[in-house]
Amino acid sequence: MLFGEYLVVFRGGGDLATGAVYRLRRAGFPVLVLELEQPLAIRRSVAVATAIVDGRALIEDLDAIYIQDVEEAVAVARSGAIPVMVSPTLIQLPWEPAVVVDARHAKANIDTTINDAPLVVGLGPGFTAGVDCHAVIETMRGHFLGRVIWEGSPAANPAELDLLGIKPSERIVRAPTVGVLSWKVAIGDLVAAGDVLGDINGVPVRSRIGGVVRGQLPADYEVEWNWKIAEVDPHTDTRACFEISDAALAIGGGVVEAVLTWLNDRKPR
Repeated sequence: MLFGEYLVVFRGGGDLATGAVYRLRRAGFPVLVLELEQPLAIRRSVAVATAIVDGRALIEDLDAIYIQDVEEAVAVARSGAIPVMVSPTLIQLPWEPAVVVDARHAKANIDTTINDAPLVVGLGPGFTAGVDCHAVIETMRGHFLGRVIWEGSPAANPAELDLLGIKPSERIVRAPTVGVLSWKVAIGDLVAAGDVLGDINGVPVRSRIGGVVRGQLPADYEVEWNWKIAEVDPHTDTRACFEISDAALAIGGGVVEAVLTWLNDRKPR
């Protein structure tokens, strides 16, 4: 492979990260993903983080596999599949990463530093290019989505309305209480506003809008009050629930551009 010697390590394997993992893998870069023991990715059907819970995740033609041993993880990355490991911090690997991508989308920099790798890329708000990373990718939908920022920070806040006039907060389903999740619906199901999607210790979980269930945390998760536990999309194309989104691919394109720019220059700008 043209880029087979450059290992890319992702911190976070949610749906936006998966768009970048997919594009880098298609371009020939070996990729390894680090995730939490209990991943919080809502769009599980298009998130490599799902491999932690299910053992394996097949997303389009991307094969993500839960791996516990670092030597095995490196071998899997070289093979073309995506090893996903549990680690909230960067770990020592027998193959030093050329690139680290912080794709946790916490909207704040948790612990990433510009010295974590020869090239460090942050996704979205919370990062400042030239300070805590070399490049930041814009994640806010709109004119600048997917652009590479080599100096400064991306937009701080999400757009207020989407194309159908629905506020982002209305799409998100939050835990009404503390307890164990149970679902009556699955990803891809159509629901109406007010429908009961499931419950937490007997307390009903309802959708605020009508649409398609685009994502949900796994059943039997222990959740805290107000956690994001599901998403309902007012667009009713169920295929989109199982395909990497346009936004994730645009962000992925930005990551590929940043990596290729760095390789061309052989130093961050």
